[in-house]
Amino acid sequence: MLVGGAIRREWRRQVVIFGFSTKVVVLAMLTLVCPRCGNQSAHPLHKAVTRFTLFFVPLIPVKTRYGTQCTFCGVTNRLSADEAARLRHQVG
Repeated sequence: MLVGGAIRREWRRQVVIFGFSTKVVVLAMLTLVCPRCGNQSAHPLHKAVTRFTLFFVPLIPVKTRYGTQCTFCGVTNRLSADEAARLRHQVG
C-alpha cells in the first residue's frame, strides 16, 4: 500500500498446521514362543511409520519401527529392520 510516497507493508497472520502421525500395519502373523511368559502363541509383526504432516497431509517419513507383540501376555519386542525382514521371509 502506498502512503505518502512510501511503501507500507501490511502483515497478515498466517496459520501453519503441522505435526506427526503414526500408521501401524501388521506385516505377518507369527507363531513364536514368548520370552516373557513362555507360551507358544501368535505374535503379529508390526511396522510403525511416523511421518511429518503439514496441513494433515503426511509428507516425510521420520521414523520406522518394527516389533512383535505376544497375544497371550501382551509383551512387545522391538526388532531391527533386518530381523523383521528375516521373520517375514520365513513366513512366506
